[in-house]
Amino acid sequence: MKNTIAKLVLLTFICSATTHKAFAQLTITGQLRTRTELKDGQGTLFSNGAKPASFTSQRTRLNLGYKMDRLEFGLSLQDVRVWGQDVSTINRTTAENNNGLKLQEAWADILLSDPAFKNKSLRLKIGRQILSYDDQRLLGALDWLQQGRSHDVALLKYQSNSWMFHLGASENQNKENVSGTLYNSTPPGNYTANTNGGAMYKSLQFLYIGKKMVKGNASFLFLADQFNKYTTDNVGTKTFVDGTWGRMTTGFYFNNSFDKLNVTASAYYQFGDNQTGQKLSAGLLSLYTNYDFSKAFSLGPGIDYTTGGNSGNTTHAFDPLYGTPHKFWGSMDYFYVASPFGKNGLMDYYLKAAYKTSSKLLLNGAIHQFNSAQKISSSDVAGSKTNFGAELDLSGLYQLNKAISFEAGYSHFFATALLASSTVKNIAHPNLNANWAYLMINITPDLLLHKN
Repeated sequence: MKNTIAKLVLLTFICSATTHKAFAQLTITGQLRTRTELKDGQGTLFSNGAKPASFTSQRTRLNLGYKMDRLEFGLSLQDVRVWGQDVSTINRTTAENNNGLKLQEAWADILLSDPAFKNKSLRLKIGRQILSYDDQRLLGALDWLQQGRSHDVALLKYQSNSWMFHLGASENQNKENVSGTLYNSTPPGNYTANTNGGAMYKSLQFLYIGKKMVKGNASFLFLADQFNKYTTDNVGTKTFVDGTWGRMTTGFYFNNSFDKLNVTASAYYQFGDNQTGQKLSAGLLSLYTNYDFSKAFSLGPGIDYTTGGNSGNTTHAFDPLYGTPHKFWGSMDYFYVASPFGKNGLMDYYLKAAYKTSSKLLLNGAIHQFNSAQKISSSDVAGSKTNFGAELDLSGLYQLNKAISFEAGYSHFFATALLASSTVKNIAHPNLNANWAYLMINITPDLLLHKN
């Protein structure tokens, strides 16, 4: 990996020394993003007496892009770490779990069609890349997490005026096997492979059809992912065997502005077998309306619904795949964030507001009311209940200049005993008031920008 870094730095210097014509083809950008957090029940409720956590995490990226005739090339090298995880001198024994250096992106985008056709194009993008579509509910960059998310995939893209057709496919293996194609999908390290705390897919295919409108867009998605089958012994040890379980997710997305009213809606259905081999029939419905009272202030309500429960051997728990749940289900990340939540489904009623005080300062606020989609009977709570609690989210973003921004936020969760019960979060002697605060500095310089 050190040789890789050295070669990349050398390449940067070589490219920087080339002619002005080369500068028109080459982009080199960087990112340094630090985030200091105070966690007093963020992610899950604390037991009474538990101490809050505080730390600073850092993402560092070096991004290189190059364009030439019929070809675009992208490379992103990323390091993610917590301040203090390594000692202050050279550390030759860093634990593997602390090694945050990885290749975030490495792809080539080839124009297959004739460049003379200006309104139509057929391209092949292949390699490690970010998949981000629509509002990132099911396929997203997961940019809030310092490590983000990217996929090893081949993507065939056809563009014709306002229409776009994307066909993607991926096949994963742990290593170059001599024989067989068994795939150990156990999540590596402390990170889960998908949004809902599940295992990594063995293979994935999807079709995306999008239509741009004057003030919005609409789309259709069909995604299939397969998981390597396994057996489990009486102590829970997995043994991977031949064959896969296949899951399908399909549905529609719509976003458009009608004068000052903005409407976003989506509906998705999931079927097949989930990653544990259980029969699946689940759905997600979402509607959000937002009204621009002025150029500076907007406000609007929304509702999200994911199914839950079981019918015989069939589960109705919806899995939000490879999306960005931090954007939707509260900044406290209690639902669908790297944890297998969702067996009873979720109802999220919310109200969001945004106030842009100037070209540099944006303030955001949201109130969420979270309920179970199914009535829950718990030995910890009398009777059947649905109320999980409410959350308040506040944040502000200040853009100092094009390359430097500051962001701060505070969230509070007013939990109920049902959320802490053994049936849901399973927290003994819970503190039903949780807090979270953060301060983030994001620096994204253009390393080839030469201006006085």
